[in-house]
Amino acid sequence: MPLDLKQFIRSVQDFPQAGILFRDITPLLGNGEAFQSALSRFQELLKDEKIDKVVGIESRGFIFGAPLAERLGVGFAMARKAGKLPADKISVEYDLEYGTNIIEMHSDSITKGERIFIIDDVLATGGTANATITLVEQLGGEVLGLAFLIELKFLEGRKLLPGRAVYNLIEY
Repeated sequence: MPLDLKQFIRSVQDFPQAGILFRDITPLLGNGEAFQSALSRFQELLKDEKIDKVVGIESRGFIFGAPLAERLGVGFAMARKAGKLPADKISVEYDLEYGTNIIEMHSDSITKGERIFIIDDVLATGGTANATITLVEQLGGEVLGLAFLIELKFLEGRKLLPGRAVYNLIEY
């Protein structure tokens, strides 16, 4: 029987602000068996995809994206919050469930025609994922799909990702 990853997710009420129930993945990351299981499940989901690069969304998408790229033998690129990238970049502003944000990528992080898979820890409203798709496509990449450790189904983030392959390991 596969390991139940949900048991390693901690729920924190009123974080980062009142009314938000935050799904904390640090217990999963702190457990070697659970973390390896999550990476193995992502790898299994993507084993038949012809991916050139994994794009991880800051910051927890880096935790899964970089080792997943290594396991798949492909490159890794970062989608970062505004002001964190030192070289030429492009950016997109997007809505969160509790505000707005800006996400950026280096202009040379994706080569035209590269086949990209995007990974992050949580799919909530879909704003961050949709903004990352926009960045990848502006750079000439082809987004094959997206994978998330957790999907918060009640926030209906998939509605911002129509026609996209979307995978998750845990649902709330």
